[in-house]
Amino acid sequence: MLAFIKEQIYAIKKNDPAIKSTLEVFLYPSFKAQIYHKIAKFFYNHKMYFIAKLITEFSKRRTGIEIHPGATIGKGLFIDHGTGVVIGETAIIGDNVIMFHGVTLGATGKEKTKKRHPTIKDGVFIGSGAKILGNITIEENAKIGANAVVLKDVKKGQTVVGIPGYVVKEKSNK
Repeated sequence: MLAFIKEQIYAIKKNDPAIKSTLEVFLYPSFKAQIYHKIAKFFYNHKMYFIAKLITEFSKRRTGIEIHPGATIGKGLFIDHGTGVVIGETAIIGDNVIMFHGVTLGATGKEKTKKRHPTIKDGVFIGSGAKILGNITIEENAKIGANAVVLKDVKKGQTVVGIPGYVVKEKSNK
């Protein structure tokens, strides 16, 4: 848990210019929601689903961020503001991902497989209000614009905007 706290201090200080002291990290909804998620994930992994969901519901009410206890989250996730973020059960989030308020990593309701939610690879940026739906993959260092609705895979380094999401920028080869 100490390693997680250090990672979060680093991630928040690196990504939020408004932070004035290390102690402020403990006030961030992102930090609190991820602590609750770690606890809920423990119970979920031990098939104590009711306790896991109870912790998740408590967390949602306290932070405005809903992370299903089955979701997998890497190191250094930074959720700025956080209110309205929803992360589904089979979502996988890599390291050093940045997301803003109102983001949904959800299912479409049409999936026929166990994996119903997106996989977000390392270094992805997800703007406010973006909806990433289904068993799709957002590759490393991609950027998803605010309010985009993404229903298809996004390649490494691409920038996607709009409804439905479309590529506006490819990764440069510089």
